[in-house]
Amino acid sequence: MFLSSKYEVKLVSIEERNRLMEKYGDRLLYEERADIYGCCIKLLTDVKYVKERWEESFYPMSAHVRSHGRLIVTNDENEGQSVLYDPLSKTAFLINIDYYGWVKSIALSVASDILEDNHGINSVHGACVDIEGKGVCLIAPSGTGKITHTYGLLRLKGIRVVSDDWFFVRLMEAQVVAFASEKNFYIQADIAENWGEYQKLVEKAEFDSKGRAVVNVRWVVGKGKILPMTTLKKAILLKRDPEDKLVFNQLSAEEASRYIEAVDFCNPHMLVKDERKTNLRRNFFKKLFSSLETYIVNTATPISQSHKAIKEEILGL
Repeated sequence: MFLSSKYEVKLVSIEERNRLMEKYGDRLLYEERADIYGCCIKLLTDVKYVKERWEESFYPMSAHVRSHGRLIVTNDENEGQSVLYDPLSKTAFLINIDYYGWVKSIALSVASDILEDNHGINSVHGACVDIEGKGVCLIAPSGTGKITHTYGLLRLKGIRVVSDDWFFVRLMEAQVVAFASEKNFYIQADIAENWGEYQKLVEKAEFDSKGRAVVNVRWVVGKGKILPMTTLKKAILLKRDPEDKLVFNQLSAEEASRYIEAVDFCNPHMLVKDERKTNLRRNFFKKLFSSLETYIVNTATPISQSHKAIKEEILGL
């Protein structure tokens, strides 16, 4: 099946949602519930591979818990590739999507939609590590090295990981607390090319046609290197700009807020992007960066140089 490099989300009405459920309901063989930071997100699919990866990715939710949001994942030879979302019922339809990375990201986005509107809890499409009790997040547009640098840091003594791709944030008085979103991580096959310590992890993993695999990182780094939450103290934004010779720089909250909004909040998986939602996200990131020491790193330089800036200049390791 042909898979484009990105997808567009079409918002649909509750009536269209009901029509689609009637159309696809009889073919959905598997039903699984995931606990995504307290939200029950239900997967309905006839694709066994998706069901199996889902079970590996997320913490399970009891079958007796009613779902807050739903994903319907199926293939239809009479339709093209599409992602449809009904904001009222929090139901997403993924038609002819064979890349599991999008499935899990849309599930996280459905949970984020619920938490953002109903509980004042925000999500960040980024990585988060803990250094001796102090949290550091890496937020970046796709392809700028966020996951590469996260796993580079995780090799070091005293560093533990909360999330490598998506985390939830609660602003509680003077503290910024980050929470994990997934049970296991979705890694790239080339992770060991930069950091040889992960070669055993790569050898154990079952990679898909996109060169990705859901893995239990604890196999390599140990159970004690994974944390469910941390209190954030620093934020590191990444960019890839060959024209800019500066490797890193500290940013004001205003500068960081302008950058994050200019790159669509570093999240290509947001389902609803209307003015109300944009204002919610804009205000959240302004508060976030006002509470943290924030830097930007240019990853257009060789990885050894940008990683040294993160590790030594910014984190003092």
